[in-house]
Amino acid sequence: MSLSGRMALVTGASQGIGRTCALRLAKDGATVAVAARNQERLNELVGEITAAGGNAAALTLDVRDEEQVKSVIKAAIAQFGKIDILVNNAGITRDQLVMRMKRADWDAVLETNLTSAYLCIQQVIGSMLKQRWGRIINITSVFGQMGQAGQANYAASKAGLIGLTMAIAREVGSRNITCNAVAPGFIETAMTAVLSEEFKQNAAKQIPLGRVGTSEDVASAVAFLASDDASYITGHVLSVNGGMLMG
Repeated sequence: MSLSGRMALVTGASQGIGRTCALRLAKDGATVAVAARNQERLNELVGEITAAGGNAAALTLDVRDEEQVKSVIKAAIAQFGKIDILVNNAGITRDQLVMRMKRADWDAVLETNLTSAYLCIQQVIGSMLKQRWGRIINITSVFGQMGQAGQANYAASKAGLIGLTMAIAREVGSRNITCNAVAPGFIETAMTAVLSEEFKQNAAKQIPLGRVGTSEDVASAVAFLASDDASYITGHVLSVNGGMLMG
């Protein structure tokens, strides 16, 4: 699944799934622009990629800021000439039961997880249309498919990403641009590291494969969808959940 000659942009790349996706895309040959708010972590990631023989650049970006999204992506296209692959991974949680959820927490999650994907797609789509090739990959969640108590904002944002994925797939499919989503289940990341060991063990019991997932599991799915091997797949939600949700 060589991505040699391809240019990829990964949001939320400073840690977790986004970081691992950037490493995997670079390993497969893509030049990777890594975007997030934490410049120090981005610089470390770029250093790791270049030390392994890859090419990468760090882009400081708050995906909730529309003007930043416009200016940063415009600068990236000017620097690299194009963006072939967009991975919308940036995401946050602000968990609370809906009766106690503050409007600010609802807005923050929807803006970061869903609106940012729309903004980034809007800015890269011209480059993809021009070259008649593109891969848009949105990182959703199993909870966008099945819901989760205490995560009305998060589940709504991730379900929204699925609808966005299918709409974009229909809009740009005739130009050889695919748009797909990857829906991770329970993945071992910094976001889940704070959970108790008992909770993790109970979660694993609900997963037919008997283990929680890794960020590498998700990155492998992203790399596949970014490649020519997935050229006839679009509007699809690829579940990476160990069987936690089927059908």
